[in-house]
Amino acid sequence: MKTMKEYKTISRVAGPLVFVEKTEAIGYGDLVRISLPDGTIKNGQVLDTSEDLVVVQVFEGTSGIDKETRVKFLGETIKLSVSEDMMGRILNGAGKPIDGGAEIIPEQKLDIIGAAINPYARETPSDFIQTGISTIDGTNTLVRGQKLPVFSGSGLPHNEIALQIARQAKVIGMKENFVVIFAAMGITNEEAQYFIKDFEQTGALEKSVVFLNLADDPAVERLITPKMALTAAEYLAYEKNMHVLVILTDMTNYCESLREIGAAREEIPGRRGYPGYMYTDLANIYERAGMIKGKKGSITQIPILTMVGDDITHPIPDLTGYITEGQIVLSRELHRKGIYPPVDVLPSLSRLMNLGIGKGRTREDHKVVSDQLYAFYAEGRDLRGLVAIVGEEALSERDKNLLKFAEEFEKHFVTQGKNEDRSIFETLGDSWKLLGAIPKDELTRISPDLRDKFYGKDIKDTKVEKTETKEVAEKKPKSKKKAKKK
Repeated sequence: MKTMKEYKTISRVAGPLVFVEKTEAIGYGDLVRISLPDGTIKNGQVLDTSEDLVVVQVFEGTSGIDKETRVKFLGETIKLSVSEDMMGRILNGAGKPIDGGAEIIPEQKLDIIGAAINPYARETPSDFIQTGISTIDGTNTLVRGQKLPVFSGSGLPHNEIALQIARQAKVIGMKENFVVIFAAMGITNEEAQYFIKDFEQTGALEKSVVFLNLADDPAVERLITPKMALTAAEYLAYEKNMHVLVILTDMTNYCESLREIGAAREEIPGRRGYPGYMYTDLANIYERAGMIKGKKGSITQIPILTMVGDDITHPIPDLTGYITEGQIVLSRELHRKGIYPPVDVLPSLSRLMNLGIGKGRTREDHKVVSDQLYAFYAEGRDLRGLVAIVGEEALSERDKNLLKFAEEFEKHFVTQGKNEDRSIFETLGDSWKLLGAIPKDELTRISPDLRDKFYGKDIKDTKVEKTETKEVAEKKPKSKKKAKKK
């Protein structure tokens, strides 16, 4: 067994980083044990390595480190102890239990970097996930295996929406293991207590694994928290055949830590001071969502980020939008009106929506109803600006109907309670009630057949008729008629 050497060659300390000289060949990402003169032990990870210098990021902060401090490189990377016993547990950002329970006895120890998914091995997402929120289910549908971020702003209720999705998310029509992994980064103690209380009181904790990184925890730990959460997700999805929804909040805090580490390393900054490699770093997180051919489990991601200054062109939402498959945008204007959840459906988008809705998945009218709602609401919103100039009296009868439609859409479709879990059928039913206020022949995005079937009627579907998979069809016994022919 190779003996690990200790080094006392620290040349300087900058922020959370320690620079060590004259070492042997050291691997990138290796764990480091740092022994202070007073006997204190700190842990770190190799951030950069070269022939002359090794840069170590210290998890517990660099206070007390001096020239006499000894550094030992352990020759192994960060691993997460995983087991089904993680279910119902609350862990810190480094994967250690903080709920007062026993240590997790691992079935495996997995590298938190994970393994890249071969694009050819990816399965096309096709199953609808019901969040119980109409503005997501009805107009920006989440599909199993998708990564759909929430773009919020400071002071908007993204945490409440995250918890509501964690409580309510389910795949209807299927009896399968559905798990939520909730990772919070850079949150205050007050927010942490709010999250824990909600999970415990609602019973959502039983089907969840919670990772909490607090604002006063080291910035370095914040960088490994989402990787810890996704490692747990990959284990449960691909080893235990579970369907996992990963909620990451707040990715802005994660990116701020990236910038802090980059500044300490004296890197040349990119846009707004963020590292030039931030796109790659975010892609390494977001692309760990998906489904793999031959594996029953899946990983779906909802990253949540606060847009600095409500600016959607800021580097964090901008790069996130390039990598992910759409976005749910929260509106400060709707929030000021007292509307919850303040989801603005116009800039929101789910690029995989069409793969998870329609006949055999939700209902045959889902797509066209969504398109019609979007078109009418967009026109009604535009008319509000015109009314401010010419007054409502100058509008045509059709324009007045659309103006009222936009108001009713926000009041009855967008608005719902924080504990209100609407099924997709309730959402579609509310949609047809709204469309009922518009003359039937003006529903130009809906076919005449569907108009005749649903317009002005109270449709109460209670289940989804799932389409047969190839595997189910093959297992079914052949008909007697075919057997006789044989």
